[in-house]
Amino acid sequence: MTRLRLDIAYDGTDFHGWAAQTGLRTVQGELELWIARVLRLAEPPTLTVAGRTDAGVHARGQVAHLDLETDDGAGLAAHLAYRLRAALPEDVVVKAVRVAPEGFDARFSAIWRRYVYRLCWDVPDPTRRRHVVAVPGPLDVPAMNAAAARLLGLRDFTAFCKAREGATAIRTLLEFAVADTGEITVKADAFCHSMVRSLVGALLRVGTAERDADWLVSLLSATERCGEIHVMPPHGLTLEEVAYPPDPELASRAQTARQTRCCGGEA
Repeated sequence: MTRLRLDIAYDGTDFHGWAAQTGLRTVQGELELWIARVLRLAEPPTLTVAGRTDAGVHARGQVAHLDLETDDGAGLAAHLAYRLRAALPEDVVVKAVRVAPEGFDARFSAIWRRYVYRLCWDVPDPTRRRHVVAVPGPLDVPAMNAAAARLLGLRDFTAFCKAREGATAIRTLLEFAVADTGEITVKADAFCHSMVRSLVGALLRVGTAERDADWLVSLLSATERCGEIHVMPPHGLTLEEVAYPPDPELASRAQTARQTRCCGGEA
Protein backbone atom coordinates (compact mmCIF):
# COMPACT_ATOMS: atom_id res chain seq x y z
CA MET A 1 0.00 0.00 0.00
CA THR A 2 1.15 3.53 -0.81
CA ARG A 3 -0.05 6.56 1.15
CA LEU A 4 -0.82 9.67 -0.89
CA ARG A 5 -1.13 13.20 0.45
CA LEU A 6 -3.76 15.46 -1.13
CA ASP A 7 -3.75 19.26 -0.76
CA ILE A 8 -7.29 20.53 -1.21
CA ALA A 9 -9.24 23.79 -1.49
CA TYR A 10 -12.99 24.27 -1.62
CA ASP A 11 -15.83 26.75 -1.37
CA GLY A 12 -17.99 25.25 1.38
CA THR A 13 -21.19 27.09 0.45
CA ASP A 14 -22.92 24.18 -1.26
CA PHE A 15 -21.43 21.40 0.87
CA HIS A 16 -22.85 19.88 4.05
CA GLY A 17 -19.39 19.96 5.57
CA TRP A 18 -16.41 17.69 5.03
CA ALA A 19 -17.59 14.36 6.47
CA ALA A 20 -19.47 11.95 4.22
CA GLN A 21 -23.20 11.72 5.01
CA THR A 22 -25.77 9.55 3.28
CA GLY A 23 -27.95 11.56 0.90
CA LEU A 24 -26.01 14.83 1.39
CA ARG A 25 -23.35 16.48 -0.73
CA THR A 26 -20.10 16.68 1.23
CA VAL A 27 -16.48 17.38 0.32
CA GLN A 28 -15.32 13.92 1.42
CA GLY A 29 -18.16 12.24 -0.45
CA GLU A 30 -17.46 14.18 -3.65
CA LEU A 31 -13.73 13.45 -3.56
CA GLU A 32 -14.08 9.76 -2.73
CA LEU A 33 -16.65 9.35 -5.50
CA TRP A 34 -14.46 10.93 -8.17
CA ILE A 35 -11.25 9.24 -7.01
CA ALA A 36 -12.98 5.88 -7.37
CA ARG A 37 -14.27 6.82 -10.81
CA VAL A 38 -11.05 8.15 -12.30
CA LEU A 39 -9.00 5.24 -10.92
CA ARG A 40 -11.74 2.69 -11.74
CA LEU A 41 -11.78 1.29 -8.22
CA ALA A 42 -14.36 -1.28 -7.16
CA GLU A 43 -15.06 0.66 -3.95
CA PRO A 44 -14.48 4.30 -3.04
CA PRO A 45 -11.32 4.81 -0.94
CA THR A 46 -11.42 6.37 2.51
CA LEU A 47 -9.89 9.81 2.97
CA THR A 48 -8.46 10.89 6.33
CA VAL A 49 -8.51 14.67 6.74
CA ALA A 50 -6.58 17.18 8.83
CA GLY A 51 -9.67 19.16 9.85
CA ARG A 52 -13.32 18.18 9.44
CA THR A 53 -15.00 21.44 8.50
CA ASP A 54 -18.68 22.12 9.14
CA ALA A 55 -21.35 22.88 6.54
CA GLY A 56 -20.60 26.19 4.84
CA VAL A 57 -16.98 26.46 6.02
CA HIS A 58 -14.34 26.97 3.33
CA ALA A 59 -10.75 25.75 2.95
CA ARG A 60 -7.66 26.91 1.12
CA GLY A 61 -5.18 24.63 2.85
CA GLN A 62 -6.99 21.42 3.67
CA VAL A 63 -4.89 18.22 3.75
CA ALA A 64 -6.01 14.60 3.47
CA HIS A 65 -4.45 11.21 2.86
CA LEU A 66 -5.55 7.89 1.42
CA ASP A 67 -3.92 4.48 0.97
CA LEU A 68 -3.87 2.76 -2.42
CA GLU A 69 -2.26 -0.40 -3.73
CA THR A 70 0.31 0.40 -6.40
CA ASP A 71 3.86 -0.37 -7.55
CA ASP A 72 4.37 3.20 -8.82
CA GLY A 73 3.34 5.71 -6.18
CA ALA A 74 4.73 8.77 -7.96
CA GLY A 75 3.09 7.79 -11.22
CA LEU A 76 -0.25 7.16 -9.53
CA ALA A 77 -0.04 10.52 -7.73
CA ALA A 78 0.62 12.38 -10.98
CA HIS A 79 -2.17 10.52 -12.80
CA LEU A 80 -4.67 11.14 -10.00
CA ALA A 81 -3.85 14.86 -9.79
CA TYR A 82 -4.29 15.25 -13.57
CA ARG A 83 -7.57 13.36 -13.76
CA LEU A 84 -9.14 15.04 -10.72
CA ARG A 85 -8.31 18.48 -12.08
CA ALA A 86 -10.58 17.76 -15.05
CA ALA A 87 -13.26 15.73 -13.28
CA LEU A 88 -14.09 17.58 -10.05
CA PRO A 89 -16.84 20.22 -9.85
CA GLU A 90 -15.70 23.85 -9.77
CA ASP A 91 -16.17 24.36 -6.03
CA VAL A 92 -13.50 21.83 -4.99
CA VAL A 93 -9.91 21.57 -6.24
CA VAL A 94 -7.14 19.09 -5.49
CA LYS A 95 -4.11 21.36 -5.75
CA ALA A 96 -1.50 18.62 -5.43
CA VAL A 97 -1.13 14.87 -4.95
CA ARG A 98 2.16 13.36 -3.78
CA VAL A 99 3.51 10.27 -2.11
CA ALA A 100 3.39 10.90 1.64
CA PRO A 101 6.55 10.54 3.73
CA GLU A 102 6.81 7.53 6.01
CA GLY A 103 4.75 7.98 9.18
CA PHE A 104 2.55 10.72 7.70
CA ASP A 105 -1.03 11.00 8.98
CA ALA A 106 -3.00 13.99 7.69
CA ARG A 107 -4.90 14.33 10.96
CA PHE A 108 -2.65 13.17 13.75
CA SER A 109 0.74 14.25 12.37
CA ALA A 110 -0.38 17.89 12.14
CA ILE A 111 1.21 20.25 14.65
CA TRP A 112 -1.23 23.12 14.09
CA ARG A 113 -4.16 24.35 12.01
CA ARG A 114 -4.70 28.00 11.11
CA TYR A 115 -8.18 29.36 10.47
CA VAL A 116 -9.22 32.90 9.51
CA TYR A 117 -12.67 34.30 10.26
CA ARG A 118 -13.54 37.32 8.09
CA LEU A 119 -15.75 40.13 9.37
CA CYS A 120 -16.95 43.32 7.73
CA TRP A 121 -18.17 46.33 9.72
CA ASP A 122 -18.38 48.71 6.77
CA VAL A 123 -20.77 48.52 3.83
CA PRO A 124 -20.79 44.81 2.81
CA ASP A 125 -19.18 43.94 -0.52
CA PRO A 126 -21.69 41.77 -2.42
CA THR A 127 -18.91 39.96 -4.27
CA ARG A 128 -17.62 38.61 -0.92
CA ARG A 129 -20.97 37.76 0.64
CA ARG A 130 -20.20 34.01 0.71
CA HIS A 131 -16.96 34.49 2.63
CA VAL A 132 -17.44 37.52 4.90
CA VAL A 133 -19.90 38.13 7.76
CA ALA A 134 -21.20 41.66 8.30
CA VAL A 135 -21.42 42.84 11.92
CA PRO A 136 -22.40 46.19 13.46
CA GLY A 137 -19.37 48.39 14.00
CA PRO A 138 -17.10 49.86 14.85
CA LEU A 139 -15.50 47.29 17.14
CA ASP A 140 -12.84 47.93 19.77
CA VAL A 141 -10.03 45.98 18.08
CA PRO A 142 -7.34 46.76 20.71
CA ALA A 143 -9.66 45.49 23.48
CA MET A 144 -10.38 42.36 21.48
CA ASN A 145 -6.69 41.64 20.96
CA ALA A 146 -5.88 42.20 24.62
CA ALA A 147 -8.64 39.81 25.66
CA ALA A 148 -7.76 37.21 23.02
CA ALA A 149 -4.13 37.12 24.16
CA ARG A 150 -5.24 35.96 27.60
CA LEU A 151 -6.65 32.72 26.13
CA LEU A 152 -3.37 31.60 24.60
CA GLY A 153 -1.69 28.41 25.79
CA LEU A 154 -2.83 24.96 26.90
CA ARG A 155 -6.45 25.39 28.04
CA ASP A 156 -9.72 23.57 28.51
CA PHE A 157 -12.09 25.04 25.90
CA THR A 158 -15.19 23.12 26.99
CA ALA A 159 -17.23 26.35 27.11
CA PHE A 160 -16.56 26.92 23.42
CA CYS A 161 -17.19 23.41 22.08
CA LYS A 162 -20.13 21.21 21.24
CA ALA A 163 -19.75 18.16 23.44
CA ARG A 164 -18.88 14.81 21.87
CA GLU A 165 -18.78 11.63 23.91
CA GLY A 166 -15.25 10.58 24.74
CA ALA A 167 -13.69 13.74 23.27
CA THR A 168 -11.49 16.17 25.16
CA ALA A 169 -11.69 19.96 24.75
CA ILE A 170 -8.14 20.55 25.97
CA ARG A 171 -6.22 22.34 23.21
CA THR A 172 -3.16 24.58 22.85
CA LEU A 173 -4.20 27.94 21.39
CA LEU A 174 -1.16 29.36 19.61
CA GLU A 175 -2.56 32.51 18.01
CA PHE A 176 -5.76 34.51 18.42
CA ALA A 177 -5.58 37.96 16.88
CA VAL A 178 -7.82 40.55 15.20
CA ALA A 179 -6.60 42.69 12.28
CA ASP A 180 -7.97 46.13 11.48
CA THR A 181 -9.27 44.63 8.23
CA GLY A 182 -11.69 42.45 10.20
CA GLU A 183 -9.75 39.21 9.78
CA ILE A 184 -9.53 37.12 12.96
CA THR A 185 -6.76 34.53 12.93
CA VAL A 186 -7.07 31.49 15.18
CA LYS A 187 -4.28 28.91 15.29
CA ALA A 188 -4.08 25.87 17.56
CA ASP A 189 -2.71 22.36 17.68
CA ALA A 190 -6.28 21.16 16.99
CA PHE A 191 -9.87 22.32 17.42
CA CYS A 192 -12.93 20.72 18.92
CA HIS A 193 -16.32 21.01 17.24
CA SER A 194 -17.50 24.63 16.70
CA MET A 195 -14.55 26.00 18.71
CA VAL A 196 -13.34 28.66 16.25
CA ARG A 197 -16.78 30.13 15.55
CA SER A 198 -17.55 30.14 19.28
CA LEU A 199 -14.28 31.88 20.12
CA VAL A 200 -15.04 34.56 17.56
CA GLY A 201 -18.61 34.95 18.82
CA ALA A 202 -17.41 35.42 22.40
CA LEU A 203 -14.67 37.85 21.37
CA LEU A 204 -17.20 39.99 19.49
CA ARG A 205 -18.98 40.65 22.78
CA VAL A 206 -15.76 42.18 24.04
CA GLY A 207 -15.42 44.22 20.85
CA THR A 208 -18.90 45.70 21.33
CA ALA A 209 -18.26 46.34 25.06
CA GLU A 210 -21.11 44.01 26.07
CA ARG A 211 -18.56 41.99 28.05
CA ASP A 212 -14.99 42.49 29.20
CA ALA A 213 -11.79 40.46 29.04
CA ASP A 214 -12.31 39.03 32.53
CA TRP A 215 -15.61 37.52 31.41
CA LEU A 216 -13.93 35.91 28.43
CA VAL A 217 -11.18 34.40 30.58
CA SER A 218 -13.71 33.20 33.17
CA LEU A 219 -15.26 30.93 30.53
CA LEU A 220 -12.18 28.71 30.69
CA SER A 221 -13.35 27.39 34.06
CA ALA A 222 -16.68 26.16 32.66
CA THR A 223 -17.42 22.44 32.83
CA GLU A 224 -19.99 22.54 30.01
CA ARG A 225 -20.74 24.58 26.92
CA CYS A 226 -21.64 28.21 27.73
CA GLY A 227 -25.07 29.26 26.49
CA GLU A 228 -24.01 32.92 26.41
CA ILE A 229 -21.67 32.29 23.49
CA HIS A 230 -23.05 32.91 20.03
CA VAL A 231 -21.73 30.51 17.37
CA MET A 232 -20.89 32.64 14.34
CA PRO A 233 -22.19 31.78 10.85
CA PRO A 234 -20.02 29.24 9.02
CA HIS A 235 -19.43 31.12 5.79
CA GLY A 236 -17.02 33.60 7.40
CA LEU A 237 -14.58 30.82 8.28
CA THR A 238 -11.77 29.42 6.13
CA LEU A 239 -9.17 26.78 6.95
CA GLU A 240 -6.04 28.46 5.62
CA GLU A 241 -3.16 26.18 6.51
CA VAL A 242 -2.14 22.93 8.21
CA ALA A 243 1.46 22.49 9.38
CA TYR A 244 3.48 19.31 9.92
CA PRO A 245 6.81 18.60 11.60
CA PRO A 246 9.95 17.48 9.72
CA ASP A 247 9.54 14.07 8.09
CA PRO A 248 11.51 12.11 10.75
CA GLU A 249 9.08 13.37 13.43
CA LEU A 250 5.80 12.57 11.63
CA ALA A 251 5.22 9.13 13.16
CA SER A 252 6.04 10.16 16.73
CA ARG A 253 3.81 13.23 16.42
CA ALA A 254 0.92 11.07 15.21
CA GLN A 255 1.36 8.63 18.08
CA THR A 256 1.39 11.41 20.66
CA ALA A 257 -1.70 13.08 19.19
CA ARG A 258 -3.66 9.81 19.15
CA GLN A 259 -2.92 9.30 22.83
CA THR A 260 -4.18 12.78 23.80
CA ARG A 261 -7.21 13.06 21.50
CA CYS A 262 -9.54 10.21 20.71
CA CYS A 263 -12.29 11.89 18.69
CA GLY A 264 -13.99 15.15 17.78
CA GLY A 265 -13.97 17.23 14.62
CA GLU A 266 -12.62 20.60 13.66
CA ALA A 267 -14.49 23.88 13.85
